[in-house]
Amino acid sequence: MEEKKVIIGMSGGVDSSVAALLLKEAGYDVIGATMQLLDNEETKKAINDAKNIAKILNIKHYTWDLRKEFKKEVIDNFIKSYQEGKTPNPCVLCNKNFKFKLFYDKAKELNANYIATGHYAKIKDNHLIMSDVLEKDQTYFLCQINKEIIPHILFPLNKYQSKDEIRKIAEQNHLPISKKKDSQEICFIPNDNYKAFLEDKIKRTPGNIILEDNTILGKHNGLYQYTIGQRKGLNISYKEPLYVIDIDTKENNLIVGPNNSLYHHKLIANNMNYLVEKEEITKPIFAKIRSRGALEEVEEIIEKDNKIEVIFKNNIRAITPGQYIVFYNKDKICLGGAIIEK
Repeated sequence: MEEKKVIIGMSGGVDSSVAALLLKEAGYDVIGATMQLLDNEETKKAINDAKNIAKILNIKHYTWDLRKEFKKEVIDNFIKSYQEGKTPNPCVLCNKNFKFKLFYDKAKELNANYIATGHYAKIKDNHLIMSDVLEKDQTYFLCQINKEIIPHILFPLNKYQSKDEIRKIAEQNHLPISKKKDSQEICFIPNDNYKAFLEDKIKRTPGNIILEDNTILGKHNGLYQYTIGQRKGLNISYKEPLYVIDIDTKENNLIVGPNNSLYHHKLIANNMNYLVEKEEITKPIFAKIRSRGALEEVEEIIEKDNKIEVIFKNNIRAITPGQYIVFYNKDKICLGGAIIEK
């Protein structure tokens, strides 16, 4: 392995382009690579933009066609999760299986010791740590990567406080993507409209909207259109505001209740992935149950039957199956994460 050789994931956007530039300026032997995950015009343009930036930076660039694998492992899983009444987070799965797995395997084939991305996070002493810029932190989405890869990851953008700074660097270095719009949240969902995306992929089966006591209040148009904590779009009238509190795929019922019914003090999760050795974990432990959620203190984590039961110090609102619970210590080190089951 070559000590200063790094393969950077280039999406054709401003973040990864500037990250490539910064690595080159820092003296690394930089090679750009773009994973082709989709087959649309936007993806083709992104690949061309990445190739163009690589040419300007005078670095090699590869395109790796992973469309079949991405459809099978990420898109099909996304659809299946909604069919099961869950609200998935495909970016976590993509990072685990593609950006920090397949990408790393291919980097090793090219004899590189490092991979780099435009993520906002920190690596220190072989630990994954929250970004210095907390509102931009992306460690939540990295909770399922293999901890053995952490010493081989570089995140060049972490020290920058704003996107404006990144755009300014791009502009000063005459990179033609300095004003390019940020990419959308989920790359394979046009206009971030997941309901429209799922419309022709999941059979629409109307059913009842019911209160916790089984009182029928109305009809839903298909359970995939709803998520835990949702209030808008229920189209029912009641004496107080009602929220989705459960999605019952077995009976095809959407269960609603008042806001206080959304609060729980524990959850069950599976597929726990540790990013540190277990003996390194000491209290206090904190957790997020959604990417933009607050850090909540954890009272206890009980492991049993390949699952974990997490008990919180305080009641937590809108625990959502399919999302991830991600753990941190007091030093903002990411300890790992698991998929919320219930």
